[in-house]
Amino acid sequence: MRFDLVTIFPEFFAGPLDYGVLRRAREMGLVEVRVQDLREFTTDRHRSVDDRPFGGGEGMVLKPEPLFECVESLLGVSAGDAAHPETAPPGTAVVLLSASGKPFRQQDARRFAALEQVVLICGRYEGVDERVAQHLATDELSIGDFVLSGGELPAALVLDAVARLLPGALGNEASAENESFSAPSELADLAPEAASPQGSAANAGYTAQPGGSSALAARHFLLDCPHYTRPADFRGWRVPEALVSGNHAEVAKWRRQAALEKTLRNRPDLLSGVREWKRDSSLRSE
Repeated sequence: MRFDLVTIFPEFFAGPLDYGVLRRAREMGLVEVRVQDLREFTTDRHRSVDDRPFGGGEGMVLKPEPLFECVESLLGVSAGDAAHPETAPPGTAVVLLSASGKPFRQQDARRFAALEQVVLICGRYEGVDERVAQHLATDELSIGDFVLSGGELPAALVLDAVARLLPGALGNEASAENESFSAPSELADLAPEAASPQGSAANAGYTAQPGGSSALAARHFLLDCPHYTRPADFRGWRVPEALVSGNHAEVAKWRRQAALEKTLRNRPDLLSGVREWKRDSSLRSE
């Protein structure tokens, strides 16, 4: 798989590409990463990549000409024009990193991991000419509800999130299957009182099924379960008994319920209306 990083600061990526999963994936030949200096596609003696926006306003905006020419050279095809627009070749994506983009999600990472080439455009200044977002990029993505100085950090995050999903990148394929956001989870078996038709079904998005059983009307994501390691007793904080019981069924049950509790505490938005629930007292950690 090939990644092309379009930036005006190519030296930025000297560090992130040389460590951890990305380094391993590159050494194994799973990933090829090319960093492209956008200024190489300018024509004036100042190598200008930005200009003042029409209508006035603070700051500068990245111009469309160098970005279109750069991406076209990387894809080997033209983006066309207003009269004859062209689409990106199959198996490719052109991603504009922007504070105005859609949130980058794990499903986006999985979608990109199935492609042959991903071009990541690192925005700068006050933004990028909108024609880049509308007619060149296939995706406009943001990594959060905040503003950064440029798209280099988001590009590095997207690159890491995608590369670790490639077969062989992690060594243990189960690592990517059992972590946060890895797959949607049915929650009916985790919080039965929340799923009860007499309980909070109307508020939690559950529906009663034929035969009296209950299930979620929608599927939700859980965060990864909490993890513990030695020592079993650290400054009086003990590892939950279920984890050291040796009972695999109890361990699995504890992890599912602990994952739900942590998701409710840290990311209730992922559960889309599932309200707080009380854990079975027999499973509470001491």
